[in-house]
Formats: sequence, C-alpha cells, structure tokens
Amino acid sequence: MPGETIKIGVVAPGSRIDRIVAERVEEIAAGLVSERAIEIHFHPQCFLASGHFAGDDAARAAAFLDIANDESFDALWFARGGYGACRMAETAIAQLAAVARTKLYLGYSDAGSLLAGLYKEGFPRLAHGPMPSDILRAGGAAAVKRALAYLIDRAPDALEASVSADTPTAAFNIAVLSHLLGTPLQPDLTGHVLMLEERAEYMYGIDRYLFHITSNPGIRRVAGIRLGRCSEIPENDPDFGQTEEEVTRHWCDVSGIPYLGRADIGHDVDNKVVPFGRPQAA
Repeated sequence: MPGETIKIGVVAPGSRIDRIVAERVEEIAAGLVSERAIEIHFHPQCFLASGHFAGDDAARAAAFLDIANDESFDALWFARGGYGACRMAETAIAQLAAVARTKLYLGYSDAGSLLAGLYKEGFPRLAHGPMPSDILRAGGAAAVKRALAYLIDRAPDALEASVSADTPTAAFNIAVLSHLLGTPLQPDLTGHVLMLEERAEYMYGIDRYLFHITSNPGIRRVAGIRLGRCSEIPENDPDFGQTEEEVTRHWCDVSGIPYLGRADIGHDVDNKVVPFGRPQAA
C-alpha cells in the first residue's frame, strides 16, 4: 500500500559477495521513485568467507533463518549464485516458522535449490529472477531495478512475457534442476510450464542434463518446456554438432513433453522474472 515501507533481507546461501555489490544496490534502491519506502538489509553473513562459501553451512543456514523467520521482513532476496545452497537447504527449510510463508523469495541459479524445496513445502511467493550480484555485469543496473520492481510492486513488466495466470510456471538452471531430481527438495511441477537456462556448460553436458531432467517421471507431468538462454558454452573438440535448442527439442520428443519455444531468462542482465505457480499481486 502507498506509504508503507517494504523491508528486504539479503542472504547468500552459496558463495559470498563483495561489499561493493551491497553499496551499489543500495544506491539504486535509494534512487527509485516508488510510493513505498524501501529498506534493504544485507545480512553480515553475505560477506563471510569459508573456502568456497559465504560462511560455513551452519552460518549460511542461520542467516537464511534470521531473515525468513523475522516478521519485520517482507522479502528475502538471494545475494548471488555460485554453489552451496543445496548443502543447507533441507536443514534450514525444516526450521522455518509460519511467518516465513508470508514472504516473497527471489533468486536464480544456485538459489534454485532453496526455491525448489520451498515450493515443495507449499510456499506461495517464490520467483526466479535477478539478484544483487547481477550489478557486476555490464548493464546490471537494469537487472537490479527489474528485481526491485518485482519485489516492491510485483511489476507486470518485470515478468517473462509468456507468464500468465492461465498456467503455473517455474524456472531453473538446467544443472541445478538435474541435481535436485530424486532428492527431498524436488517439487511437484505437474501442469507447469518449466523454463530452463544454463551458463558455461559444454553442449554434451547440457544434453546429458536434459536427458536426466526429461526422463524423470515427475518432470514428464509438466505442461511443457521453454528454453531460456544457454550462454558462454565452451568449445568442444570435436564439435557437438547440435545447438541447445536442438537437444532440447530432441529430449522433449523422446519424453513426450511439449516443447513450447524460447524463454527470456538466463545468466544475464535481460533475465526476466518467472513466478513459481501463478503471478500474484503485491
């Protein structure tokens, strides 16, 4: 509602971020024109370092719970991807309080592990979309503004163009979803349009992941698959000989899953927001 303050908490369930990310995102938020005041809180855990991770598993889980179980926060925004969310997701989700279900959760890439587990548990306000770390990409301010527009106002123009109230949707990084299948984090996506994207995987790896994804009995109940961007695909010797769209069409044909075309999502500044389920008002 106009005049309200929306409070957004940021945590890093995988890899850490630099403080410059927080500073630049806070500057963008301060310059937005909105009927609602914006308060962004970067949990100190975002800046911890424990080998590859933003703090050890216990620290990352605790930070997630600090924000999710605090009734003063309206949204939880994942700071970045990298790797690590799957190591703490099941333990952390089991400790969520009732208030955690009232929040909006936004992120993509490695954060898909938590989004999947939350969706399995019936959390109603989840979305695949830009994160604070996208500010480091060329033109990243646009991605951050798109995320904030969705977090604050559920702005329709932040959504991927094919999203509608008619059919539920979900979106994942291809490798992340493949590794989730068959685990306690796998959600029921029956009847959903499933959107998939990837970055920095060899074509034979994308092909292998899509074999695994489309072979899963639960995934074979989706309404169809849309393919987002697969960027920075390394060169292979010999050349794989097929594009990402060709292999997606192949595995959709084999599995009987309808191929629905492309999706405007990916590891880039043009990444659009895809709600889990159906779009909701703020």
